[in-house]
Amino acid sequence: MTETADVPAVPTPDEFDAPELFINRELSLLEFNDRVLAQAQDESVPLLERLKFLCISSTNLDEFFEVRVAGLKQKAELLDTPGEADNRTPSDVLRAISERAHTLVDNQYATLNNEIIPALEAEGIRFLRRAEWNPKQRAWLAEYFEEELLPVISPIGLDPAHPFPRILNKSLNFIVSLDGTDAFGRKIRHAVVQAPRALPRIIQLPQAETDSGSHDFVFLSSIIHAHVEDLFPSMRAQGCYQFRVTRNSDLYVDEEEVDDLLRAVEGELPGRRYGDCVRLEVAHNCPVELSDYLLARFLLTREDLYQVNGPVNVNRLMSLQSTVDRPDLKYPAFTPRLPNALAPSGDLFAEIRAGDVLLHHPFDSFLPVIDFVRRAGSDPKVLAIKQTLYRTGPKSAVVDALVEAARAGKEVTVVVELRARFDEADNIELANRLQAAGAHVVYGVVGYKTHAKMTLIVRREADGLHNYVHVGTGNYHPKTARLYTDYGLMSCDPALGNDVHEIFLQLTSLGKVSGLERIVDAPFRLHDAIIAKIAREADAAAAGRPAWIVAKMNSLVEPGVIRALYAASVAGVQIDLIVRGICCLRPGIAGVSDNIRVRSIVGRFLEHTRVFHFAGGGEPELYLSSADWMDRNFFRRVEICFPVTSPAVYDRVQRELGLYLADNSGAWLLGEDGRYTRALPAADEPVVSVQKRLMEGPG
Repeated sequence: MTETADVPAVPTPDEFDAPELFINRELSLLEFNDRVLAQAQDESVPLLERLKFLCISSTNLDEFFEVRVAGLKQKAELLDTPGEADNRTPSDVLRAISERAHTLVDNQYATLNNEIIPALEAEGIRFLRRAEWNPKQRAWLAEYFEEELLPVISPIGLDPAHPFPRILNKSLNFIVSLDGTDAFGRKIRHAVVQAPRALPRIIQLPQAETDSGSHDFVFLSSIIHAHVEDLFPSMRAQGCYQFRVTRNSDLYVDEEEVDDLLRAVEGELPGRRYGDCVRLEVAHNCPVELSDYLLARFLLTREDLYQVNGPVNVNRLMSLQSTVDRPDLKYPAFTPRLPNALAPSGDLFAEIRAGDVLLHHPFDSFLPVIDFVRRAGSDPKVLAIKQTLYRTGPKSAVVDALVEAARAGKEVTVVVELRARFDEADNIELANRLQAAGAHVVYGVVGYKTHAKMTLIVRREADGLHNYVHVGTGNYHPKTARLYTDYGLMSCDPALGNDVHEIFLQLTSLGKVSGLERIVDAPFRLHDAIIAKIAREADAAAAGRPAWIVAKMNSLVEPGVIRALYAASVAGVQIDLIVRGICCLRPGIAGVSDNIRVRSIVGRFLEHTRVFHFAGGGEPELYLSSADWMDRNFFRRVEICFPVTSPAVYDRVQRELGLYLADNSGAWLLGEDGRYTRALPAADEPVVSVQKRLMEGPG
């Protein structure tokens, strides 16, 4: 620590390494799922949207177990020593996760049974239990069982010749206890019934079998329960209980040892369905001896057992969003804005030449981004198109445009990230499709995921070649562009265009970047740059100059950045963090983080923008980025962080950041203890919802 006569001492980040200063990342992620669940409990949210949030919280928890819990179990088995800044061992974290996740699951089912289902029933949307079936419905469902289920179901009575079957990840299954003898005179105690994967998990009864105007549904599990004895003639089913197993779904590919990454990933995908077991869900009324029997089969402990009062896979209820035509129970329809200058009939390239164009999705339409690539494909002046693809969906208008451009003879180069988790199969398919059309396809860099979002179009104009770029915070995915908030910047700034060109050269040739003027890239410079910018704010505060950091991101995890933020807070920097999901920093600690405030916005759209503002002692800087402040983004991914240099764009982003900081409708405030409380307006304060405000017009 250095001191001068004029400037007070500025603490160094190394002073803030105590484990109690850090929130465990896994527990923080569970807190985010709790905030999502709170949307399902919020009566001001339309009913079918509440059901959707409940399903999202369930899906999020599935992925949490498939990836995060699975990884912790592996670490605990190999070397159970502290590996994170909070100094907990993997076993310690697993115990804490089990306690918190059990509470979360209990709350999910309480919300479903005590709030959502009764509210749906009041609206004529009913889930009929077996005891509620009238004779007409019972007859229809018996026919459904005979014609749809029985021909494809394969019950397995367990004996030495019929061992316990392989259970597919997250599939619906039943453990059945039997009494009696089979056709060969042997006593069979247990059987397993696997629900056919091809059949829907929720069956809607025909209108003729329901009350007028109502929507009646029956769970597939109820039909199997009702007819389980038909599957075991001459035996009596003493009990039938649904269960589901969650498995480790992370792929492992030794990239240094394979010749063809696409084929290696493709070969690993089938094994994902049968990874090591990490969680067992069973019906709440399943006897202890049966749940223990299943735990032993899957090599799990009672900490891994989740007994649920309802369907073992809540997210199957998401199908009601498309099945039930009740606009009054959903969010009002919203059409993203399309500025006249960016309409298909306008001159998009001329508009970009006139000045940088900012799009804030989903409030602004994603169509100009698709049109950017589509027009380039048919423009005789365009020579080349280059693009990164991380997640884009199996049927993508962006990929369609790239295919057409390649077929039209343009030089099309696409960097496809094959290892985008759970999108690997889709990305393999689109990579093959692009190659068949004549595009140059590469798969990023061995050991690093390509997470940068950028498109480069090289166009020959009267005064020479010009680079037009699109750089953004989110994926080239038309569907999620309507569901996630993301910034995209279109520009023909020569320096920015040259930087994008250099990064594409590096991704394809693997050579060193000669020096970037605008973009700060990972894994090379971004971490050091962020640390330096935070330190500059601390120096400015110590010198009495303007010092303020506003950073919006999805996750804040990396210990070095957190320590730098603590040091800046002690130096007097005011710090506002808008962190949607994981936040390992503890705000409000006396003498450490008094000047740090952390909020999370949860609403209709998933907050996904990454925006970093530094007051800079009177020389402010504003950046947009593809990267969160996480270890993986700084050190194990190819990322970009780029400055906003247009005054008009700068002012707009600043105004919108102000709205996020003023939100008292969808905002949650993080406390020192790692728990969140909802931000509520004061009695004389207007209600501010940033997402509703941005739906009305740009900030």
